[in-house]
Amino acid sequence: MDSLTLKMIHNRPQKQRIDLPLLLIVAVLVVFGLLMVYDASAIQGLKDFKDSLYYIRLQTIWVAVGVLSMIFFASFDYKKFRILSVPLLLFSLLFLLAVFIPGLGVSGGGAHRWLKFGMVTIQPAEIIKLTGVIYLASVFEKKVRLVPFLILITGVTLITAVLQRDLGSSVVFVATALVLYFASGGSVWHFIIAIPVGVLASLLLIFTSGYRSKRILALLDPFSDPQGFTYHISQVLIALGSGGLFGLGLGHSRQKFEYIPEVTTDSIFGIIGEELGFVGGSLVIVIFALILIRGFKIASNCQDNFGKILALGLTSWLGIQAIINLSSMTALLPLTGVPLPFISYGGSALVANLTAVGILLNISKQTT
Repeated sequence: MDSLTLKMIHNRPQKQRIDLPLLLIVAVLVVFGLLMVYDASAIQGLKDFKDSLYYIRLQTIWVAVGVLSMIFFASFDYKKFRILSVPLLLFSLLFLLAVFIPGLGVSGGGAHRWLKFGMVTIQPAEIIKLTGVIYLASVFEKKVRLVPFLILITGVTLITAVLQRDLGSSVVFVATALVLYFASGGSVWHFIIAIPVGVLASLLLIFTSGYRSKRILALLDPFSDPQGFTYHISQVLIALGSGGLFGLGLGHSRQKFEYIPEVTTDSIFGIIGEELGFVGGSLVIVIFALILIRGFKIASNCQDNFGKILALGLTSWLGIQAIINLSSMTALLPLTGVPLPFISYGGSALVANLTAVGILLNISKQTT
């Protein structure tokens, strides 16, 4: 074969393909999540609604919506987000503020985090994580800009952490934004200055709130008040300890009998560890690591700076949220109201996560 023929073959346009490993990994995690939601929610559904299938039925509907969203955005040219970033951000900010409108916002446990439209309840904080990454990617595409960055993280933190009392979502958002800022070329001096500012802000939020202070105390000694403020984390640790190396077996959890609060949402990893043991829990962590590897590879292979930053932001967001959830369940961080991506019960987070995967698949399809 002569050199001209080889050159023609080399220059021939290659067929665009999505990142199939990422798609398969996420599919496995979503199916596993459905299984665990059914397992963990049957008792609670039977008690609250006299229907053991109540929660899994709703979660299946949300999975269908999320998959449709993923399919749509896998074929939607991500470059169009450049002009859509500001409207999407403003739309999600309005949603964040709408939770305080009487009759529209829904409160629980002293927190205002949800919007109710008929029979559908959504959590706007999950939407802002997605639209915030899209906005920052468009802002940082050509040049790192400090002022829009500071305005965004300050505004979102004020709304979510202070007004909505949702520190977990605020931490995920700010951590993701910081990764994007410095990965896009932010000054190292800004990073040095951000450390003490972040510590002071965290201390202010913690010690001006009684329940947050107690969560710090619970982190320091999870079994100091097992019938009081350390009850939640102590029950999760009991579940993980009961699982041992290989677990009690799928469906054989004892802690799901209303011992662990939020057992289908933020605390579902406790049931995973109890039933599947250290081996099963470690496998879940490995799967999340594979998602991060595929996401970062998509970012590194992207030739377009906007797509590169966008892929990096979406991957970092999913990874940071998983790390915070898993760390809080193993008493490495204080308990936070952050769901485990693709696994925890809840429509807003699941649809947002699958939408992010759809965008990542689209970016992977358009890279060389």
